[in-house]
Amino acid sequence: MKKIIVLLMLVFIGASTTIYAQESKSESRRAERKAQRDAEKAREKIEEERAYANAAQAIKDRKFVLEADRVTFKRGRSAFVTSNTNFILLNGDRASVQIAFNGAFAGPNGIGGVTVDGTVGEVKTTTDKKGNVTCNFSVTGVGISAQVSIRLTHGSNNVSATVNPNFNSNRLTLDGKLIQLSESNIFKGRSF
Repeated sequence: MKKIIVLLMLVFIGASTTIYAQESKSESRRAERKAQRDAEKAREKIEEERAYANAAQAIKDRKFVLEADRVTFKRGRSAFVTSNTNFILLNGDRASVQIAFNGAFAGPNGIGGVTVDGTVGEVKTTTDKKGNVTCNFSVTGVGISAQVSIRLTHGSNNVSATVNPNFNSNRLTLDGKLIQLSESNIFKGRSF
């Protein structure tokens, strides 16, 4: 009887040791995965801060491209678009606004939309307490006369831009990323 009790105790101790070892392995795996996720989040935050700094500097230098991935129209209807053919470009005292949709109709610019170039009026740039940068300017040219307002969100290079034409109320809002002109990969169609 003593042998059976000792044997049962050994089996119980062995089983509990095995269970404890498995639990500690799974806990260490969980801790390792959490550390990897935290490191990935920290790396992403650093990259976003770097992108924000580059975008803010590009606005200051007046050499940037807003590559839009979504266009919202006057009445709230929106469309997801290709970022290399939908953009607002500012290069010193010249600006271009291009909207192009993927479709069968080539449009005046040859790629399914409209491209307008113009001269930039006074550029006003402000930064609020939270670090959000707002850039307002007017564009005047053969095919465009509009007010452009770009808002760069602090901590990333995400932007939202509103184009308000001066002669009608067909307002457009473009959402996307703001990058330096030298890093841009846009395809510009024929302009007016």
